Amino acid sequence: MNPGCLLVMAVISVAVLLLAAFHHGDGTLRFASYYGDHMVLQKSPQRAVLWGYGPEGEQVTVYLTGPFPQKVSSPAMTEGIWRVTLEPVDAGGPYNVQAESESSKCNLTDVLFGDIWLCGGQSNMYFKTSQIFNASEELALSSKYPHVRPFMASLNMSKTERVDLIQVEIPWSVPTTSVLAEFSAVCWLFGRYMYDTLKYPIGLVESCWGGTPVEAWSSSRALKQCGLQQSGDGSMMDNTVLWNAMIHPFLNMTIYGAIWYQGNKTITDSTCSENLDTQKCQKLFTFSGEANAEYHKDKYNCSFPAMINDWRMAFHQGSGQQTALDFPFGFVQLSTYKNNSTDDGFPDIRWHQTADVGFVPNSRMKNTFMAVALDLPDKTSPYGTIHPRDKQDVALRLTLGARAVAYGETDIPFQGPFPKQILPIQMSIIITYDQAVSVTSSKNMFE
Repeated sequence: MNPGCLLVMAVISVAVLLLAAFHHGDGTLRFASYYGDHMVLQKSPQRAVLWGYGPEGEQVTVYLTGPFPQKVSSPAMTEGIWRVTLEPVDAGGPYNVQAESESSKCNLTDVLFGDIWLCGGQSNMYFKTSQIFNASEELALSSKYPHVRPFMASLNMSKTERVDLIQVEIPWSVPTTSVLAEFSAVCWLFGRYMYDTLKYPIGLVESCWGGTPVEAWSSSRALKQCGLQQSGDGSMMDNTVLWNAMIHPFLNMTIYGAIWYQGNKTITDSTCSENLDTQKCQKLFTFSGEANAEYHKDKYNCSFPAMINDWRMAFHQGSGQQTALDFPFGFVQLSTYKNNSTDDGFPDIRWHQTADVGFVPNSRMKNTFMAVALDLPDKTSPYGTIHPRDKQDVALRLTLGARAVAYGETDIPFQGPFPKQILPIQMSIIITYDQAVSVTSSKNMFE
């Protein structure tokens, strides 16, 4: 690792410790906001990290009771923060977790170990399971997947990096119809399909917000790599405000991978943090559109890969090197928006999503996978064409990419057909692909 990376990692560690000083609360022993009953912790070979708040100077001992019990003690608390890293635990459970200090104790029950996937992005990731095709049938399956556990962060912005979430929307839950109705459809379906393959617990962490640009989810480090500056107006178009409030708090958590899905949404209501005044929040409410089709579009071939790489570095450092430095990152290509459109915004973004290579993984976007959604517009969707209700196909395609890239399965067809021969003949072009394709004739075939 080069000295520059080491310096950045050191800065992150110092920043987390300094921020902790402002979040230690009343000294009561407790876990951080995104730990709770029914949660999933990252399984072996990674080691799960547990942390929280408590009386200054006291040592905390964590007892894991279940199939493979263990006991781990923390150093004495500094600035009211304690933290332990468990020994690797194989997939399964349930476990109980008890944290004890000299003066108090707190508990977590029904904890499973499996793989944690972070689900980020904009409105297509925020799109609820209750809104998709065959929603009632999908929701009815919730009871059949008790080991796929959802969690959702609330919508909040912050001008500074937060050490913990401002608010939790959906705490860790055993899936039920009512919980999943409000949870991300793509996140849930991806987790459910992955469980069908892996047969062990999956933890799903939803942290997304509609109509937002990638810059809002990026750290200042990532922005500088692409020559971007913070706008500083405090609106949703302000860079870093969602990184600060909705991603940075998770850095201490060990995760397995992340998936990302953009979208387009007119914001009509939401939650603003106490850090932003009403006038600035109002700018957010009136913003609509797939943000980066207009906002810094020409920089997206840098800003998107930079965000991915920066998340990887920050999660790796924040978890004490437990989250992989190159953890798998999957994303969804935007579907078509308008027939006969002459606007190049969406086509350009699709190309830039791959760092201008056209496919992933590639040399600039290693260990990534993409779900193509160009063929999935939903022209009758009450939520707009850009919000297809067919999230099952989107999630299935993400699952294929994850199985191939994140889990190393071979012979998984997760990429689209590649042309292996292009032959011009008079007024026609014959393209031969490396896979069998089915094409329906259409005057709108080429966007």
